[in-house]
Amino acid sequence: MKRILVAVFKHEVGSFNPAKTRYEDYNIRRGWEVVETLSNTNTTTAGALDVFAAHGDVEVVPAYAAWTGNTGGLVVEEDLQRIIGELLEAVRQNAEVDGACICMHGATAGEREGDPEGQIVAGIRALIGDAPIVVSLDLHGVIAQRLVDAANILVFLHTYPHVDMYQTGQRAARNLLKLVEGGVAPATARVQIPLLARGDELITASGRFGEAIRMCQEIEAAPGGLSAGVNIGNPFTDTPDLQSNAFVTTDGDPERAQREAERLARFMWNNRHHFVPKLTPLEEAVRLAQETEGLTVFSDAADSTASGASGDSNAILQGVLEFGYSKRALIPVVDAPAVARAIEAGVGARLTLSLGGTIDAARFAPVEVSAYVRSLSDGLFVDEDGLPGDSGRTAILMVGEHAIMATEKSASMVGRKVFLRQGLEPQDFDLIVAKSPNGFRVHYEPIAARIVAVDVPGSTSANVKTLPYEQCVRPIFPLDEDVVPPFSTDE
Repeated sequence: MKRILVAVFKHEVGSFNPAKTRYEDYNIRRGWEVVETLSNTNTTTAGALDVFAAHGDVEVVPAYAAWTGNTGGLVVEEDLQRIIGELLEAVRQNAEVDGACICMHGATAGEREGDPEGQIVAGIRALIGDAPIVVSLDLHGVIAQRLVDAANILVFLHTYPHVDMYQTGQRAARNLLKLVEGGVAPATARVQIPLLARGDELITASGRFGEAIRMCQEIEAAPGGLSAGVNIGNPFTDTPDLQSNAFVTTDGDPERAQREAERLARFMWNNRHHFVPKLTPLEEAVRLAQETEGLTVFSDAADSTASGASGDSNAILQGVLEFGYSKRALIPVVDAPAVARAIEAGVGARLTLSLGGTIDAARFAPVEVSAYVRSLSDGLFVDEDGLPGDSGRTAILMVGEHAIMATEKSASMVGRKVFLRQGLEPQDFDLIVAKSPNGFRVHYEPIAARIVAVDVPGSTSANVKTLPYEQCVRPIFPLDEDVVPPFSTDE
């Protein structure tokens, strides 16, 4: 029976969010808690576990899992190293294995360590020797060479918005079993693309990026194809490795891997102008929402709590009030002091308080409102993927016809369950703010009459030229002009 180690490390960091991430912001599971918590979820871990269970000749050795239910700023270095140390110690105690399946996001960064994933996988390699390692990754991961060198195969998500986490875990596990059982010689090519890609053309079901992903799937499906992916990085994790990449792994054919990776990179580069977002000014967005019959969804990608932002933007709230939106809006905002005031006042109270700008004060100034406290809760919920969520204590504040969901902590605002847990049915409103660039579409497109990507400030703005980059690869498109890629662009 083959012993397969399983470990998890997932967090998407926003370098421009001033609020640091701490140890207590992570969900930590040890040993069999990993299996108990993550089985039967839409995660890469669950997909891998099911493949191993179906194989029949595999003993799963769950070591350690750390992930955040919310994103945040750079991880405090001491806390990051504590997590990495705990993970590697759990691996050390279970190092006699035939292979390792590591489930990662790929866009974490500490105050000093810009490549935690590489540090972890290199550490695992040192502990388990030559046993094969396969790593599953989000396509928004930021990939350093240390990670590439330490792993045998990298397997990336193939959908955006992301819906194939479970299937990606299955792909990773099947590749690992091929390596463990022998007879496969992985050859990986990586082609770096000086590109920060944003916008709706990244939607794989309808945009240009989907063509690149279908090329990847064809490569994997062809004889000798093991893994192929286009990794576009998280433009808000500002580290020296931030850029896009094409990865192809074949069975014993490095020339083909290189050729296919260059083809993918060339496609992305030649379509780079399609990966610049089209954003709608706030006043126009409010006008469109006022005119729309049915639900309008505003995408506040600039304050995306799924991408590393603080969540305390009140820019859209101010616009709704300033530009006279007269219908019913549902707007989330992270504001711990406002929640404390609401709890002190109690349900049914009326009070005047300020909202927003309590974390990212350089970007957002508080706005004063008169509010009615509709309800209070602990903020715990289960998201659409079956994972626990925690927005901290939560107050639903009515400002005229508008419902403001004020939370103590940042939480994922991608799906609808975070609102449903508060007794708020999105379909009962005319306008809802989704603090997400595109992931929300899976949950809202079936009920939305209109979706508007709004141009407002924030630490995860899709207008990347507004962000204060210091470390990412330069020159890089679209931050710089006349960028020359390190590969031929001829078709």
